[in-house]
Formats: sequence, structure tokens, C-alpha cells
Amino acid sequence: MKKKILLLSDDLRMNSGIATVSRDIVLSTVDQFDWLQVGAAIQHPDAGKMIDISEDVKTQTGVEDANVRIIPYNGYGDQNLIRSIIENEKIDAILHFTDPRFWEWLYEMEHELRQHIPLMYLNIWDDLPDPWYNREAYSSCDLLMAISKQTYGINHRIINRYEGRVSPTRVTYVPHGISENEFFPIDESHPSYEKYIEFKNTILKNKEYDFIVFWNNRNIRRKNPGDVILAYKHFFDSLTPEQQEKTILIMHTAPVDQNGTHIPNLITDIAPYLNVAFSDKMVPRDVMNYFYNLADVVITMTSNEGFGLATAESVMAGTPIIVNVTGGLQDQCGFAINENGNRRYLMEDDYIEIGSLHNKKKWKNNPNLSHGEWVTPIWPSNRSLQGSVPTPYIFDDRVDFEEVGDALLDLYSVPREERKSRGKSGREYMLDPNTGLSRSNMGIRVRESILNCIDNFTPRNSFELIKV
Repeated sequence: MKKKILLLSDDLRMNSGIATVSRDIVLSTVDQFDWLQVGAAIQHPDAGKMIDISEDVKTQTGVEDANVRIIPYNGYGDQNLIRSIIENEKIDAILHFTDPRFWEWLYEMEHELRQHIPLMYLNIWDDLPDPWYNREAYSSCDLLMAISKQTYGINHRIINRYEGRVSPTRVTYVPHGISENEFFPIDESHPSYEKYIEFKNTILKNKEYDFIVFWNNRNIRRKNPGDVILAYKHFFDSLTPEQQEKTILIMHTAPVDQNGTHIPNLITDIAPYLNVAFSDKMVPRDVMNYFYNLADVVITMTSNEGFGLATAESVMAGTPIIVNVTGGLQDQCGFAINENGNRRYLMEDDYIEIGSLHNKKKWKNNPNLSHGEWVTPIWPSNRSLQGSVPTPYIFDDRVDFEEVGDALLDLYSVPREERKSRGKSGREYMLDPNTGLSRSNMGIRVRESILNCIDNFTPRNSFELIKV
């Protein structure tokens, strides 16, 4: 009999990064688990309903006994809602996902919940130093599934320090899995090729370009859209007028956002001669795959990034990337260490000691470190310790926009066929069972982690004696 998991996260029918990963987890494990989700949104249009999407999931997955229901909710939930669900549904475990600041109400009832069922957390943290202020959140959970290798190291060190040991079923590495069937290289033999060419001609207005740079992020401060413009300008200014004519930056974002900047005004005042196009509408995944196939390179200059879905999707689609060496972006780079003449990929256990590769002085020119040919890693030129009241400290890793511009110029000098070849090697890396950055690999890791947690779950006592 399948286990029933209560999922607390963004409504999986929506388009946020949290929703996207939630959907992929459910679709890749629905053969093993029944899912009931409290689907969060701001002012949810379906609040108060129960939505059964089992038939749609059956169609998508071919799993005949798929059972997936959603309780739309304004926010991530509350204690009374969880108690009501547990009373009316036979729940075997709770899995929650996103920033721990949203779950304080859940951790306040963890002792009550964990007398009966395990509490599991799919978690990520953008950067070092280790967030010791998260220890109560981590300690409230029976299972921590870390989305990045860096997060795995953080979880491991904090649990080990405050509980004295870390069992193999307590902290696991479950990276975001990119759907290999939705993001892939498109060639003339593929059934969607004609639609792709039609899309390409529409976006580029029937003009041929030699080099297309793609940026797919929210227009918010930590994504640094202004630095992206400066990096592209630095590159663009290095070209001849004839070369500039056949080079373009496409930005898939809202051109104006109060949480970011007014990008069109920025361009008008700083470099009005740049070739920049905007795509500001939500698009389905097949169209997003067209964008990645259209591009010669996808870049991100984010100063805090838990994982980076856009560049990961790009690599799965076979397109090279230029990324900041920070957070979960490191997992997409294929970093490998050379030990005694043997080259091996850095794995999650390595990050218990390493912490992060973002220290430029230690890692950039380290002869024992290498990376995949599909990526140009840019090490932070500055690491500034930022903070707020709920998050007292976290590094802000900023890259030099001129260095990114130089990386664009280097890649521009590589023939397009060679760029495509490099990109395809990145897809092979994503599909490798050991690196586990495909949706199918994510599904395997989620299944194993959840089942091991349930099988090894030790219920909490109804009370604790505290020595004072």
C-alpha cells in the first residue's frame, strides 16, 4: 500500500521555482506515494476548495493509481489546518519546502506531530557562513533533504554539532532534478523542430544572429540585472560594428520591477546602442526549451543563489552557461578534484569539509580543481557579509561584470558547433546517475530518502524531562 505524504509548498500548478520543483517531485514519485498538498499562494483564487488532479497526473505519467489532491490556501498553512488534515486523512509523513522563516508555526508544533509521523524538510541555503540561527528548524525535522551539496554540508555540520551525530537517514542529498524530457537539444530530426524554427523567426524577427546571450531571472536585486547589462556592454564594446549587428541579449524577465530596477531606462541612459530584447510573459516549458536552444550561452550573475533553475535547465537543453561560483550553482559546474592522478567529481560528502568553493584565492587557480567544458565559472571578486533581523548574516557573493564580459568574448570566439558540443556534454553530466541532476534521478533519491525516514522513524515521547 502506498504511503500518503502531506506536501506543504507553493501550489504545484503554478510557476514559481518552489512550485516547479514540487510538481517534478510529485510527478516523479506518484508511483510510490499518494500526495496531498496544501498549495500555497498569495490571495489564492481557489482557496476553500479541494482540487483533485489525479486524472491529469495519470495522463502525464501513465501511473494508473495516481492519487494527487491539492488544498489551495492563502499562505503555507497554519496549525489548525494541519491538525484537521491529520485527523481526516491517514498521513504517513509531512514534507515541507522553502525558507525556514515561513515555518516557525510548524516547528512550534513539531513535538506534537513527531509523536505520530515524521517531519521532513526539502531545504536549501544560499551561502555560508553556516546559519547556526537555523539550528532549531533543522533539529525539528526527522529528515533534511539538501537540494545542493553546499546545503548538505551545512545541514551535516549543524546537526552534528548540536546532536552529536548524523545518521545516514537524517541528512541526504536530493538536488533539483531537471526534466530530461522537457529540456533537451532540438535538431532537424525532432518532431518540434518546425515549431522551434517558427518561434525563432518570431523572436528574432527573421534576423540571423551569430551570438545570442540569454538571461532568465526575476528582476530583483540579488539577480543583479544592472550588472548583466554592464557585462554585456563590456563584451559588446569589444566587437566591431559588423559583429555587434549580429549579437543580441534576450532577457526573460519583467523589464520594470519595484524589487529590482527599471531595465529599459538603465539601457537608455548607459548604453542605448545595445541590442537587447525582452520576453516578459509567462511561457510553458516547451517554449522555455526553445529559448535555451536558441541561445549560444545562458548567464547568471546572482549574488545569492540556492540552486539556479534557469542555468540548470539550460545545461539539460545542451546550452553552455556562465555562472557565479556560489550556492547551488556549483553543482551545475561539474567541479572535479584531482587526487594522486585520479580525477573525480566533488560529491556531497566533500562539502562537509569544503563548505563552498566561492573563495577565489583558494580555488580559482587551484591546479587540483577542474570543471566541465560546458561552463565558464566566474569566482566572486567580492564577498560581503550582509544580514537582517531574521537572517543575521549571509555572504553576498558578487562577480566582476568585466570578467563576465570577457568570458562572453572568449565563448564568442569559439565556433558555434563547438559551443553546441560543449553544451551536449553538459547534458550528459546532468543525466549521469552519480551527479543526479535529472528529474528521474531526483525521484529515485526522494523515494529512498522518504522511505528510509519512515522505516527508521522513532516517535517522540509525549513529554520530555529537561535538566535545568
